[in-house]
Amino acid sequence: MAGSAARKGQNGQPMLLDTELEHLPPELRWREWMGRIEAVIFAASEPVPWETLARIVGKSCNIELIIDDIRAELAGRPYELVAVAGGWQHRTKKAFGDVIRIAAGQGDVSRPLSQSEALVLMCIAYFQPINRGELSTFFGKEVSRDLIGVLRAQDLIASGPRSPQPGAPYSYVTTKAFLSHFGFDTLRDLPDFEALEDAGLLSKEKLLAGDIPVGLTHREDGDEVNVADGEML
Repeated sequence: MAGSAARKGQNGQPMLLDTELEHLPPELRWREWMGRIEAVIFAASEPVPWETLARIVGKSCNIELIIDDIRAELAGRPYELVAVAGGWQHRTKKAFGDVIRIAAGQGDVSRPLSQSEALVLMCIAYFQPINRGELSTFFGKEVSRDLIGVLRAQDLIASGPRSPQPGAPYSYVTTKAFLSHFGFDTLRDLPDFEALEDAGLLSKEKLLAGDIPVGLTHREDGDEVNVADGEML
């Protein structure tokens, strides 16, 4: 059947999904596409990319407009549809963060990143790929393996390409989990470093002093938690 996508049934045989829905009037077709897209995003444990959504709707479907319509319908709900980590994901609104934590028996707030962890993570985000030696040179003191281990354990950074330096040390890069944690769709959503410098809002001196640009806050259970805390490297 034209306009259908193949999928597997319980017996492993190919099944067909009618994606074009040409038998439906335009309004009902649009509502069906909206339902499919919202259902797939709702069921996913990670942000769902455009390519995945495109497999369940017709070629003429404008996914971005579908997302806008879903967002409009969720305007009064305690959760929303956000673009993050290269896809879309349902997230509870930050106003309900405390309620969710208390209901889950988590107390007040989880421990945010320390100031030193946040500063190193920020440096990796802006200057990746960057190795530990380069980080240590930047901060004027050694960045410990333990600190790097904390960021790796939280899946905020991963090993990047080896540096073209003696010993070929591994460099570090941020991960999709980093984008998800901080509510970024792509790294282009980071505050423009040069613009911050030109505006006098950020410099190496301010960075070392602990001034973190607005927007680098950690999201937990729908709430935003400032990453600064105060701890030596």
